[in-house]
Amino acid sequence: MDATQLTKMTIAELSKIAQNLKLEGTSGLRKQEMIAKILEGQLKANGMIYDEGVLEVLPDGFGFLRSQVYNYLAGPDDIYISPSQIKKFGLRKGDTVSGFVRPPKDGERFFALLQVKKI
Repeated sequence: MDATQLTKMTIAELSKIAQNLKLEGTSGLRKQEMIAKILEGQLKANGMIYDEGVLEVLPDGFGFLRSQVYNYLAGPDDIYISPSQIKKFGLRKGDTVSGFVRPPKDGERFFALLQVKKI
Protein backbone atom coordinates (compact mmCIF):
# COMPACT_ATOMS: atom_id res chain seq x y z
CA MET A 1 0.00 0.00 0.00
CA ASP A 2 1.40 3.42 -0.93
CA ALA A 3 1.07 6.86 0.65
CA THR A 4 -1.47 7.99 -1.95
CA GLN A 5 -3.83 5.16 -1.01
CA LEU A 6 -3.33 5.81 2.70
CA THR A 7 -4.12 9.51 2.29
CA LYS A 8 -7.56 8.65 0.93
CA MET A 9 -8.44 6.60 4.03
CA THR A 10 -10.15 7.73 7.22
CA ILE A 11 -8.43 7.76 10.60
CA ALA A 12 -10.45 4.67 11.60
CA GLU A 13 -9.22 2.75 8.55
CA LEU A 14 -5.65 3.87 9.22
CA SER A 15 -5.97 2.73 12.85
CA LYS A 16 -6.98 -0.76 11.70
CA ILE A 17 -3.96 -0.94 9.40
CA ALA A 18 -1.71 0.21 12.26
CA GLN A 19 -3.18 -2.53 14.48
CA ASN A 20 -2.59 -5.15 11.77
CA LEU A 21 1.04 -4.03 11.55
CA LYS A 22 1.22 -4.21 15.37
CA LEU A 23 2.34 -0.58 15.61
CA GLU A 24 2.39 0.95 19.08
CA GLY A 25 1.74 4.55 20.09
CA THR A 26 -0.61 5.41 17.25
CA SER A 27 -3.64 6.51 19.27
CA GLY A 28 -4.15 10.26 19.24
CA LEU A 29 -1.93 10.83 16.22
CA ARG A 30 -2.98 13.20 13.46
CA LYS A 31 -3.71 11.65 10.08
CA GLN A 32 -0.32 12.61 8.57
CA GLU A 33 1.55 11.26 11.59
CA MET A 34 -0.46 8.03 11.40
CA ILE A 35 0.38 7.65 7.70
CA ALA A 36 4.07 8.20 8.44
CA LYS A 37 3.97 5.56 11.21
CA ILE A 38 2.23 3.06 8.90
CA LEU A 39 4.76 3.66 6.14
CA GLU A 40 7.61 3.18 8.60
CA GLY A 41 5.96 -0.05 9.75
CA GLN A 42 5.64 -1.22 6.16
CA LEU A 43 9.28 -0.36 5.58
CA LYS A 44 10.32 -2.53 8.52
CA ALA A 45 8.02 -5.38 7.46
CA ASN A 46 8.61 -5.31 3.70
CA GLY A 47 11.84 -3.38 3.35
CA MET A 48 10.36 -0.98 0.78
CA ILE A 49 7.76 1.78 0.32
CA TYR A 50 6.45 2.40 -3.21
CA ASP A 51 4.75 5.65 -4.27
CA GLU A 52 4.22 7.96 -7.24
CA GLY A 53 3.42 11.54 -8.09
CA VAL A 54 3.71 14.28 -10.68
CA LEU A 55 7.04 16.09 -10.74
CA GLU A 56 7.42 19.78 -10.03
CA VAL A 57 10.98 21.03 -10.53
CA LEU A 58 11.93 24.09 -8.48
CA PRO A 59 14.38 26.81 -9.61
CA ASP A 60 17.11 25.39 -7.33
CA GLY A 61 17.17 22.19 -9.41
CA PHE A 62 15.54 19.78 -6.98
CA GLY A 63 11.94 18.72 -7.23
CA PHE A 64 8.95 17.18 -5.53
CA LEU A 65 6.47 14.56 -6.56
CA ARG A 66 3.06 16.11 -5.93
CA SER A 67 -0.05 14.09 -5.14
CA GLN A 68 -3.38 14.11 -6.92
CA VAL A 69 -4.99 14.11 -3.48
CA TYR A 70 -3.80 17.71 -2.99
CA ASN A 71 -4.59 18.74 -6.59
CA TYR A 72 -0.87 18.58 -7.39
CA LEU A 73 -0.14 21.47 -5.03
CA ALA A 74 2.47 21.40 -2.26
CA GLY A 75 1.35 19.09 0.52
CA PRO A 76 2.61 17.04 3.45
CA ASP A 77 2.93 13.88 1.33
CA ASP A 78 5.33 15.38 -1.22
CA ILE A 79 8.34 13.28 -2.15
CA TYR A 80 11.71 14.99 -2.56
CA ILE A 81 13.77 14.28 -5.68
CA SER A 82 17.41 15.33 -5.79
CA PRO A 83 18.88 17.38 -8.65
CA SER A 84 21.14 14.44 -9.56
CA GLN A 85 18.15 12.13 -10.08
CA ILE A 86 16.37 14.75 -12.18
CA LYS A 87 19.44 15.06 -14.42
CA LYS A 88 20.24 11.34 -14.51
CA PHE A 89 16.77 10.35 -15.73
CA GLY A 90 16.09 13.49 -17.79
CA LEU A 91 13.00 14.25 -15.73
CA ARG A 92 10.84 17.24 -16.61
CA LYS A 93 8.03 19.14 -14.93
CA GLY A 94 4.79 17.21 -15.29
CA ASP A 95 6.36 13.75 -15.55
CA THR A 96 4.57 11.08 -13.53
CA VAL A 97 7.29 9.26 -11.62
CA SER A 98 6.99 6.20 -9.40
CA GLY A 99 9.53 4.36 -7.35
CA PHE A 100 10.77 3.39 -3.93
CA VAL A 101 10.89 6.05 -1.24
CA ARG A 102 12.18 6.33 2.30
CA PRO A 103 10.64 8.15 5.26
CA PRO A 104 12.15 11.46 6.39
CA LYS A 105 15.28 11.21 8.51
CA ASP A 106 15.80 13.39 11.59
CA GLY A 107 15.67 17.03 10.55
CA GLU A 108 13.95 16.27 7.23
CA ARG A 109 10.32 17.04 6.44
CA PHE A 110 9.67 15.00 3.31
CA PHE A 111 9.87 11.45 2.06
CA ALA A 112 12.71 11.07 -0.45
CA LEU A 113 12.83 9.10 -3.68
CA LEU A 114 15.46 6.36 -3.49
CA GLN A 115 14.96 4.58 -6.77
CA VAL A 116 13.02 5.49 -9.93
CA LYS A 117 11.02 2.55 -11.26
CA LYS A 118 8.73 4.12 -13.84
CA ILE A 119 8.43 7.43 -15.69
